[in-house]
Parts: sequence; C-alpha cells; structure tokens
Amino acid sequence: MAEPLLEVKGLTCGYGEAVVLSDLSFALAEGRSLALLGRNGTGKTTLLDTLVGVTRRHAGSIRLGGREIHALAVHERAGAGIGWVPQERNIFKSLTVAENLTAVARPGAWTEARVYELFPRLEERKRNLGTQLSGGEQQMLAFGRALVLNPKLLLLDEPLEGLAPIIVEELLRAIRRVARDEGLPSIVVEQHPHMVLGVTDDAIVLDRGTIAYRATSEALLADPSPLDAWLGVAAH
Repeated sequence: MAEPLLEVKGLTCGYGEAVVLSDLSFALAEGRSLALLGRNGTGKTTLLDTLVGVTRRHAGSIRLGGREIHALAVHERAGAGIGWVPQERNIFKSLTVAENLTAVARPGAWTEARVYELFPRLEERKRNLGTQLSGGEQQMLAFGRALVLNPKLLLLDEPLEGLAPIIVEELLRAIRRVARDEGLPSIVVEQHPHMVLGVTDDAIVLDRGTIAYRATSEALLADPSPLDAWLGVAAH
C-alpha cells in the first residue's frame, strides 16, 4: 500500500504552554482533499498553523511525502512542499498582482498564466497594487500565490470568510478544480460545511481538540445528521 502524502501521528500542540489539540492522528493520501470542520475554537486553524510550523508542538510527528517535517522551520516546510493561504492572506500589498505571483513562483505546473486562467479577474488587475484590490481579489491572489509555489500540499484557512456570494462561487469553483479535478492534495478549513463538502473528498470534524468524527464528504452530504450533532448545523 502506498504511503500517504501527509501523515500526522499523536500530535499534541498549541500556543506556548496552552494545549489546543491532543493526540491527533490522521492521514491524507496523494490526490485527496480534506474538509476540516468544527465549531469556533475547536482547533481547526491551530492544526493548519501546526502543519505550517507556527505553533508549539508538544508531542507527535508530521510526515510529508515520507519526510519528517515537524522539526523544520516555517520556511523549510514551505520548501518541503507546503502551500498556505492563511486567514490574513499575507499578500505583498505594496507589489502589483503580477509581482506578487512572480516573486514567489517555483518551477512546476502552476504558472502565473495558469493562475490568470483560474482567476480572470486577477489578469484584469495584474498591474494593480495589492492595496487596490477588493477583499475577494486579495483572497484570489493569496490562493494564486500559494499555487505558483507548486506545493505538494495546499492549506486553505477559511478562504470564503466574509466574501460576497459571487466571489464565494468563483473560489469554490477554483477549489474544486485544483483539489478534486486536478488532485492537488488540500486541506480546507470552513465554518459552513455545505459549501466545502461539495468540493472535497473527505471530512474531519474537530471537537475539544480531538477528532470527533470522520467520513467522506459524499457521505456527509447524503446524511448530514452527524454535522447537526457535532456542529449544530445541517449540511444544507
């Protein structure tokens, strides 16, 4: 059996002495995408932060492509193949759209031109500075910037939060294409299950810092009662 792309074992982590996640174990296979669900404060962002390397790991291991990465610094994990779109987006606001993309690009399938194909809005604004973009356009740029790194694993932390419905639809189409159609392994944190289950393969529900439930996204769409139990919301 092939080794999973991402393997997390017995992970206990948090901020300083405060433990947020306890003894977490899961794996993500090559070509699969994962919806990370849970109420506010259950540790979803902490898990992504820990994969990226900005929290304190108390115990456990993280392997990416068979390589242990839990002792690596943030920039080394990026070099090992982690692409991250944080809630804050972190684009270079004093650079143009084109400069944001070319400044970080690495050789691979995802190029500046392909990002413009995915988000035509960005091509229209490629000479605009980051400060001249709407929130939705900044989110697209943050997404595109992670793609031109040509990562092995893409992490999206609440990419739809606070955006207009038309922008949400564009981003969902992009996530579906990248994660499901093209098979770039991805983990998507989202507050609204019904949005993300349609564009991912599998789902994990976090509760009180542990994995409370796991299933395929398809199964949760067909029977959302576990979501009601854990999140207090149905999937539709």
